[in-house]
Amino acid sequence: MRRVIGPVLLGLGAFLVVLAPLLRFQVADRLIAAPADHYGETRLEAPDARYFNVAEGEVETGTLAITVTTRGDVEASEGERVVWDQFTAVNDVTNDVPGISMKTFRGAFNKYTGAAVDCCDTAIDEEPVTVDGQVFLFPFGVEKKTYKVFNTNAGKAYDARFVGEDVVNGLRVYKFEQRVPPTVIDTVTVPASLMGMKGDGEVTLNRWYDGVNTYWVEPVSGTPVKQEQQRNEVLRDEDGVERNPALVATATYTPETVEEMVEKAIAAKDQITLLTSTLPLVLGAIGGVVLLAGAAATLIGGRAATR
Repeated sequence: MRRVIGPVLLGLGAFLVVLAPLLRFQVADRLIAAPADHYGETRLEAPDARYFNVAEGEVETGTLAITVTTRGDVEASEGERVVWDQFTAVNDVTNDVPGISMKTFRGAFNKYTGAAVDCCDTAIDEEPVTVDGQVFLFPFGVEKKTYKVFNTNAGKAYDARFVGEDVVNGLRVYKFEQRVPPTVIDTVTVPASLMGMKGDGEVTLNRWYDGVNTYWVEPVSGTPVKQEQQRNEVLRDEDGVERNPALVATATYTPETVEEMVEKAIAAKDQITLLTSTLPLVLGAIGGVVLLAGAAATLIGGRAATR
């Protein structure tokens, strides 16, 4: 019996020792991925925001409630590609003005890295757009470096620089800052009188946008647990003269959204740590012990057989 136990333990121990690095470097890397069937809502609030109310012909000041709904397109997702659709609604809760801004975005990205994939009818407000940089998510295992992050307001990717570490609701995070230079994002035609300009006809103005976006990201899972958007959008005439603010606001995740995102980040971090660290270490340690036990049993069994 001892002569049988020894080889069995040696085989089992060797299997566990080999399995540990396979789990860490091959299996885990394939299991840690963004889901195709994702659904989520994040909410931001922008107090003391200013925007031009076209219906009233005047600049309003109030608190904006922003809801961002993201839903995965399972049918369009295939292989390493994931496609998500996003809808952003902005409402003025102070003056009871709903729908001051509506935006849709369709983006495709690599489910392992979060990097953009050029396919699948990617668009902003149903206008085709080439998506670049990180889309929706930072990569798993975020590093302290600069990442290009796609900006849906400007329709381009801009650098998001690592600016330091921080703590959000007790969770250690990396902080990134993205600065978007002044960019024309739209043209609008409005009555000249609304802009305080001479004439009874209409004028065409450019909508300029610049902003600073700050992301607080849990580094293991790449989950943004907090976000701040400083948006400065103004209407300028063909001579570059500013005629009115279009939307000037600083929006931040609500405390409820931050709490929810921190919980999700902790759960994702724990799962990733289990797959990449805990299980491989445990399997490797058990495998080593079983190997030693198998070697001992084989040695004892060999001695017994020679007597």
